[in-house]
Amino acid sequence: MITNAAGCGSTLKEYGELLEGDPQYAAKAREFSSLMRDVTEFLASIELNPRMGAVDATVTYQDSCHLAHGQRVRTAPRKLLAAVPGLTFVELPGADLCCGSAGIYNLVENEMSTALLKSKMESVNAARAAIVATANPGCMLQLQAGVRLHGSGQSVMHVVEILDLAYGRARE
Repeated sequence: MITNAAGCGSTLKEYGELLEGDPQYAAKAREFSSLMRDVTEFLASIELNPRMGAVDATVTYQDSCHLAHGQRVRTAPRKLLAAVPGLTFVELPGADLCCGSAGIYNLVENEMSTALLKSKMESVNAARAAIVATANPGCMLQLQAGVRLHGSGQSVMHVVEILDLAYGRARE
């Protein structure tokens, strides 16, 4: 099973642990969790179709906390970005530091979330990338708000959207 939402994937991968004391569901939950993969994790593990068009843009990557810390998936998204022709990758300073979204953290701790976002956007602007990539919808929404408030016109995209763009350009 594959998910493109790191927060959801992190929880789904924990079902085996969460239900380990349940005699009725422990084995099923372990099996279920063992089948879960983030989409970037899955795509990085297979041979991608090399027929991609160029994405002539500078891209930086923000680690989703639930993907990097919760699932320990850090290299897969970067490997996928490195496979895109024309793409110039710039490592984001503090890429593994939270953008302030953290599930509903931005709703329940808005002041701290806003401060984290402002700091993150300082790093994003310093990277001078046209595209900020991430692998979680919550981070995408937070970063889009950051671009509106503190950015310099960057696009925010899921890693898979960048792959889709590259494959689409190959058909042009």
